[in-house]
Amino acid sequence: MIATTTPGALDQETMSWFAQILKNWIPFPFLGKYLSCGVHPLWLFVPLVLLYSFYLGAYFSGCVTSLLFYIYKNKDKKAEDFNSKLWEKPRQVVALLVDTVGKIWHGYEVIGMEHLPEGPVLIVYYHGATVFDYAFLVAKLFKEMGRMCYSVVDHKMYQLPGLKLCLDVLYCKNYNKAECVEILKKGGLLGISPGGNREGNFSDDYSIMWNNRKGFAQVALEARVPIIPIFTQNLREGYRTIGKTRLGRWLYEKTRLVILPIYGGFPVKFRTYIGEPIPYDPTITAMELAERTKAAIENLRNRYQKRPGNILRALSERFDKHYKAN
Repeated sequence: MIATTTPGALDQETMSWFAQILKNWIPFPFLGKYLSCGVHPLWLFVPLVLLYSFYLGAYFSGCVTSLLFYIYKNKDKKAEDFNSKLWEKPRQVVALLVDTVGKIWHGYEVIGMEHLPEGPVLIVYYHGATVFDYAFLVAKLFKEMGRMCYSVVDHKMYQLPGLKLCLDVLYCKNYNKAECVEILKKGGLLGISPGGNREGNFSDDYSIMWNNRKGFAQVALEARVPIIPIFTQNLREGYRTIGKTRLGRWLYEKTRLVILPIYGGFPVKFRTYIGEPIPYDPTITAMELAERTKAAIENLRNRYQKRPGNILRALSERFDKHYKAN
C-alpha cells in the first residue's frame, strides 16, 4: 500500500522540520562552528566584492551587452564588419540607454558642442575615477550628431572575457599609433585620455597626471588634425577612489595592475565642457603640443571646477536653475 499524506499534514511536517533546523542554529557554539567550517573562507571575498562593486557592475553590463550583440549577430548571420550599417541600430539603442542614464542620474549636459569641427578631430579628456562622463559624451555625440567616436582603452580591459564583442561594436580598443592616425585620416573622431589609470587612481583634486606622455600629440601631428580638450565638472565628486597611498602608487608603477576601489555613485551634476580646438601646427613639436593641450584642460578645470571639491555643493547644482556657463 502506498502511503498518502494530506497537504495540511505535509505543511505541518515541513514547518516542524524547518523550525527544528532553526532551533539547532540558534546556539552560538553550533553557529560558530558552522561559520568557521563552511562559510568563513568565503567571507574573505566579501570586502573585495563590495569595494569593487562599481567595476563588477560595469563588467556585468558589458557582458550582457556583448551577449545581446552576439544574439543579434547570429540571428541573420551578420558579418563582423562593424562599420556596416547593420550595426547602426544596436549602437543607437546603446547610445539611447547610456544618454538616458546620464540625464537621469547626473543631469548630464554638454557645453561647447559648437567647438567640434565637422571633420576629424582628436578628443583628449581628463580621466576621473570612472570614465562614465566620457561614455555619456560619446553617446550624446552619436545620438544627436550621428558621429561615432573611436575610443582608446587599456589593453587589459579588451582582454577581459565576455567584453570583446561589445567593445568592438562600440569602437573601443587599444589602438596603436598607426591605427589612430589611420582613423583620423579617414575622417573619424578619436578619444583618448593620456593620464589613463594612473590619473584615474591617484589624481588629487583634479590634478593632471600625464608625466611626459606625448604619443597622442604625435598622432595629431601625423594626422594633421586639431585637438579638442575635454573636462567634466564634478567628476571626482560623483566617484572617488580609496587607497591613495605610497604603497599603492609604488605597486601601480611596478605592475600597472593596481586598480583602486571606488565609492560614490552620488547623483551630482555633470557638465562636460568642450574647449576650443587646438589647431594643427606643423611648426611645433609633439611635446609642445602635449603641454598646450594639458594647459587647455587645466584652464577648463580652473574656470569651471570649484576646488577643493564638495559633494554636497555638487549635489545642489542639480537644482541650480540660474547657472550660467560663463
